[in-house]
Amino acid sequence: MDVNQPKQEHLLALKVMRLTKPTLFTNLPVTCEDRDLPGDLFSQLMKDDPSTVKGAETFMLGEMLTLPQNFGNIFLGETFSSYISVHNDSVQVVKDILVKADLQTSSQRLNLSASNAAVAELKPDRCIDDVIHHEVKEIGTHILVCAVSYTTQAAEKMYFRKFFKFQHLNLTALMDDLPEKTVFSLHSLFTQVLKPLDVKTKFYNAESDLSSVTDEVFLEAQIQNITTTPMYMEKVSLEPSIMYNVTELNTVNTGGNGYSTFGKMTYLQPMDTRQYLYCLKPKPEFAEKAGVIKGVTVIGKLDIVWKTNLGERGRLQTSQLQRMAPGYGDVRLSLEMIPDTVNLEEPFEVTCKITNCSSERTMDLVLEMCNTNAIHWCGISGRQLGKLSPNSSLHLALKLLASLQGLQSISGLRLMDTFLKRTYEYDDIAQVCVVFAHLNPES
Repeated sequence: MDVNQPKQEHLLALKVMRLTKPTLFTNLPVTCEDRDLPGDLFSQLMKDDPSTVKGAETFMLGEMLTLPQNFGNIFLGETFSSYISVHNDSVQVVKDILVKADLQTSSQRLNLSASNAAVAELKPDRCIDDVIHHEVKEIGTHILVCAVSYTTQAAEKMYFRKFFKFQHLNLTALMDDLPEKTVFSLHSLFTQVLKPLDVKTKFYNAESDLSSVTDEVFLEAQIQNITTTPMYMEKVSLEPSIMYNVTELNTVNTGGNGYSTFGKMTYLQPMDTRQYLYCLKPKPEFAEKAGVIKGVTVIGKLDIVWKTNLGERGRLQTSQLQRMAPGYGDVRLSLEMIPDTVNLEEPFEVTCKITNCSSERTMDLVLEMCNTNAIHWCGISGRQLGKLSPNSSLHLALKLLASLQGLQSISGLRLMDTFLKRTYEYDDIAQVCVVFAHLNPES
């Protein structure tokens, strides 16, 4: 390319502007005491200022709106809107005008043009306008690429190129009309997409049914506003996977009405963090299929909707949240019923549930009971429980006797599969199954 070649004048002009909502006008109030030299001069000036709020002149936010003075920030989940205008600056009629707008990200190229059809002709001092919208779903650099082509009255195809570069989120316009002819022209708009929220999640296995491992899962979501402006949290919900039902634990029921645990004002100030809690339970058709539930790691995804400034809406959906699958083993034992308080040296009853977590083979189980210093099992050890088919369960009532006063733990159950000659120990049940024994007044 000959760098000394003169630049070619084009008949069309391309202009691009980002569309954003205005902000409230901010003024700096200046006041003084009445006994000072200015007297009430400053107060009167503020009252005469049309931008101040009448009756609250010292309030910094005024009644007027101001247009953005710079490009501003773009955050993940917000909608990017831009106005594109192609104007005929000449005295000729231009034909076959084609305007194309693409958004280039680090992973894909998206066509944002409302129509890909060419305009037949454009008369002098007329323009072609288009407004494009895009919900930002990627972090990183985005480039808005606008391609323009047209034909002159002399049947000559013309193309031009301009650059408008956004650096450090402030607008810097650099125009460069290329002298050579190309198949398309580019107007590039560079911007960096920032992350508005920091989301962290934690999973907890419930122990409400007195088992060391259960199917009930609690999810804690920590959401932090990492922008410089407050956010109105419109919705934070959990969309569960197909196997789970979800219960939101962020409200308190009082008198039949539900109130948010965060109060009436659901604003999240900059750098503030808020914790949301959800409980997931397997659906009834999957609850008894322990072999299926134990392999489920996908829990669901969070859906977060917020608003900023004058109602600009943003939305984020996390990827599928995953947890470590609980280790049930081949046979799962849980306690279904146990009394809170028992008498010393007086038998009491507990109800156990035994589940075959295997999805392929039947088990022939034998129950063995081992006494401890504080807890003694009542019954015959080595009891035959019979065959247990895959993904099925049986309930078993057992009697125990406490020989020591105080807070005691239950342990010492053992299951043996006679088919594979494999033994399963359940001493870890002592971590959650506790019985308080006290002295019997009649003894």
